[in-house]
Amino acid sequence: MIPKRTLAVCACAVGAGSAATAALAADGREATDGPVIDALVPVVDEQLVPPSGQPTKRLQDRYLDLHKKARKSGEKAGRNVIRDGVKERDGDLRLASARDVKKSVRVLKRMTKKPESGGSTGGAASPQLQAIANCESGGDPKAVGGGGLYRGKYQFSRETWAAVGGSGDPAAAPEAEQDKRAAQLLAQSGTGQWPVCGS
Repeated sequence: MIPKRTLAVCACAVGAGSAATAALAADGREATDGPVIDALVPVVDEQLVPPSGQPTKRLQDRYLDLHKKARKSGEKAGRNVIRDGVKERDGDLRLASARDVKKSVRVLKRMTKKPESGGSTGGAASPQLQAIANCESGGDPKAVGGGGLYRGKYQFSRETWAAVGGSGDPAAAPEAEQDKRAAQLLAQSGTGQWPVCGS
């Protein structure tokens, strides 16, 4: 017995129609009582749930709003992954997965984040470092990215943090110390430590 409003996966349209009829019958309805789509696509709280791995409508709307906002503010928002798909390394295009869209939303949030007025750096960071921090973390000294690998305002790896004299978790360090360590790293290695945001 197929539970109410369950996704039925079939190999062909005939199989899909049969599954829909079976699902409707299991639900105690005739095939003419409602749309067949109810039997094929799951519904949670009256929202259609996309097939596994695909972004929800809410996530897509959030992404599109942030992408539009970033472009209007003059930021380089990049490819619209919802409309244009994700470009693979070999040049092929594929549909964006929920994971792709969530990652893009995080980046777009940082791009569109308004700088805090009267920030706590007190002008300690140079304009170049401020630009790097805004690009890397939206200026958030507690930011964690890259699955936990990159941490803090300048998205230090723990190894790089230790190499410039930091100890512990960069995201837990005071913002002034993060500014100091980033200035030291910039002086030692240039902008190469931030290949995207440093250029």
